[in-house]
Amino acid sequence: MKKLAPCDRNRVFRSIRGMAFILIMFWVCQINAQVQFPVDVGVKPESITKGFNGNYYVTLMNGKDKGDGQVAEISESGVKVFAKGFDEPKGIVFLEGHLYFSDLNRIWKVDSNGKANVFVQKEDFPKEPLYLNDVSVDADGKGIYVADMGDTKYMRDGNNDLWPLDSDEAKKIPQVGRIYHIDLKGQVTIVQDGSPLMTNPNGVGVDNNGEIMVGAFFQGNFLVKKEGKLTPLKGTFRGADAVEQDSQGNYYISSWVQGTVWKIDGKTEEATVLISDLQSAADFLLEEEHGRLLLPDMMAGQILSVAIHP
Repeated sequence: MKKLAPCDRNRVFRSIRGMAFILIMFWVCQINAQVQFPVDVGVKPESITKGFNGNYYVTLMNGKDKGDGQVAEISESGVKVFAKGFDEPKGIVFLEGHLYFSDLNRIWKVDSNGKANVFVQKEDFPKEPLYLNDVSVDADGKGIYVADMGDTKYMRDGNNDLWPLDSDEAKKIPQVGRIYHIDLKGQVTIVQDGSPLMTNPNGVGVDNNGEIMVGAFFQGNFLVKKEGKLTPLKGTFRGADAVEQDSQGNYYISSWVQGTVWKIDGKTEEATVLISDLQSAADFLLEEEHGRLLLPDMMAGQILSVAIHP
């Protein structure tokens, strides 16, 4: 094999160093170009997902006027309105090149241009949906789960606080909250009917076994499948919102009411507070690869980054 002359070797080494410098600078630029949280995103952000071109998409409930709800896009360029014309948009996911999200009693589907169409109408549900909330992609990526909180007007007293669990009023709350599955053709089925363990279910997620997990807003139960039945983990998390599980088996749950997020050990079920004292803690996105949750503080109008390794 022909040996390189000293001057040739020097040129090669300089070329390699130059390429390495370019790669390092490209990597640094990529890091610097990432979205820096917290981000002020708008009025009443409820749920966040990662979607088109690696950007983030957030449902904004805004005020109480019909049609004033929006979906905002967070990118390296900033925050902008991506789609609008909704009532109370809530849980949002990205699946098969579209955004899907709930809105009171229907599901919207939005394409990459921000064009929105109603994917599932109220009439398409086997039971009348009363207050659709969180949405999660199923284990096979062939559809979505959506939680219907049911009749929410019985949950609170005159001060807008949740009734005590042992109160007579708590016993009167109708058990009509359900979890639905919707396939990509828009077919809706009930996967979990009403249960005293999940009065007013808010959060829905999928665990490492492909089973649903549920956050019961009123009781504060974090429900997971054990021997085929939804069973509460240890602890009470009243105002339960989002529920997730990471690849190591740890669970995560937020409480909108308490403004708190917990990490729960998958074996001992002991809970550790990740963040507290927020105005609210809504439907977060678990980004395990970045060691964080992206968490909407709805009442503060912000998306926060919360480390999952305290």
